[in-house]
Amino acid sequence: MTDATQQTRLETDSLGSREVPADAYWGVHTLRAVENFPIANRPISVYPELVVALAVVKQAAARANVEIGVLSQEKAAAIEQACEEIRAGALHDQFRVGVLQGGAGTSTNMNSNEVIANRALEILGHGKGDYEFLHPIDDVNRSQSTNDTYPTAIKLAMSLALTPFVAELGRTAEAFAKKGHEFRDVLKVGRTQLQDAVPMTLGQEFTGFAHTLGEDQQRLRDTLPLLAEINLGATAIGTGITADPKYAEAVRRHLSDISGIEMVTAPDLIEATSDAGVYMTVSGALKRSAIKLSKICNDLRLLSSGPQAGLGEITLPPRQAGSSIMPGKVNPVIPEVVNQVAFAVAGADVTVTMAAEAGQLQLNAFEPVIANSILQSVSWLSRACVTLRVNCIDGIRANTSRLAAQVETNIGVVTALTPYIGYAAAASIAHTALATDTPIATLVVAAGLMSDEQVQHVLSPARLSGLEAITSSIPVVTAEQITKHLASLDAGHADETSG
Repeated sequence: MTDATQQTRLETDSLGSREVPADAYWGVHTLRAVENFPIANRPISVYPELVVALAVVKQAAARANVEIGVLSQEKAAAIEQACEEIRAGALHDQFRVGVLQGGAGTSTNMNSNEVIANRALEILGHGKGDYEFLHPIDDVNRSQSTNDTYPTAIKLAMSLALTPFVAELGRTAEAFAKKGHEFRDVLKVGRTQLQDAVPMTLGQEFTGFAHTLGEDQQRLRDTLPLLAEINLGATAIGTGITADPKYAEAVRRHLSDISGIEMVTAPDLIEATSDAGVYMTVSGALKRSAIKLSKICNDLRLLSSGPQAGLGEITLPPRQAGSSIMPGKVNPVIPEVVNQVAFAVAGADVTVTMAAEAGQLQLNAFEPVIANSILQSVSWLSRACVTLRVNCIDGIRANTSRLAAQVETNIGVVTALTPYIGYAAAASIAHTALATDTPIATLVVAAGLMSDEQVQHVLSPARLSGLEAITSSIPVVTAEQITKHLASLDAGHADETSG
């Protein structure tokens, strides 16, 4: 990480001494971690929420340590200022360790200790690496262990990331709701198992998309109180070794004040230090949202398929050329990318599950991959919602003439007539309509089962879509009429057979 012309400083840890760049805020622990974990080629700074959360935890710890009398006011003030600067966006590029790392997050904790310590040293008028004046572990990490600091930070980071995602999911739901209102009078054929079913409106379909995403907003909000339960004060395994008994409550209070989130100390710190259940809950809620978004995108791709030989019920806004060989082809690229995000989120949930299960005894060593999986899922889902809303939903158009033609010739409308002509007669009408390509209404009137006025009343768009209840003002066809109609059909079938 250094070259022959670069100025360096010498730092020492329990394994020996190493040269680090003189202008770096990170130190020897970060250097070793970067060398040891060249896996994902993604530093923890790709998640700004995590860097901010680490600074918030360290700031709260500094305040608590002053309160209980184990850290000087001068050092605490410098640490606090450094943390405030990081929370404002400074020095994020100094958080260099990879998102995937061994050591249960120790490298991330050490990286944050070093960056905060070296910036605090500058604030106090000293040079980077002058740790005799303020030490990364003895001062910045006072009363802490990675095993309580790191899980608290990643829970806070998840909360910070989830809140804007929930809002973005809400905006996506609102976009579908607006389209639902726009398409409220557009009648179409509903489908079950990809086969024609009964009529509905396109507005009902899009409103359904809005409601299902709205439900998931609440499911995601339900995870936030779980993320607010912390184990600060547990130190290594939950016994609180090296921390003053007053520290846990003091740091909880300061963390709540700084973060704006009411934190709760876990009632059993031994359990809280080893348990990863909350991560499975959060990841599961994210997977649920992802799968719902993916199902909606499947529907958008089906409904827009064609444009000539598919369903062609809606037109998605064209975003880019779709083929290097077929001129004029345009693909549903926005729903497709959201599908792929959902696949990745589902895979991340499997990773979280396996990592949670793999914990042993008093600690789960695999929280780094849990943090990466969940924070990546939130980030990708947030961006997916934005592009889906801006580049797809807002520009969707209904192909009204095609939809109207499909409803007119669709045999599913006969379902609305069964209360009046009975199931058997309705079934025979449906078979005849399908065989002769004759509209249902025409056949019902021709058979003398209902008048044209009665048929049009029952088959009005409002009644077909359930927006208006079918009244009982229309007389039900008598059993004699139905029997007569079926007999005539049987006779006609016999004539065809004998002929």
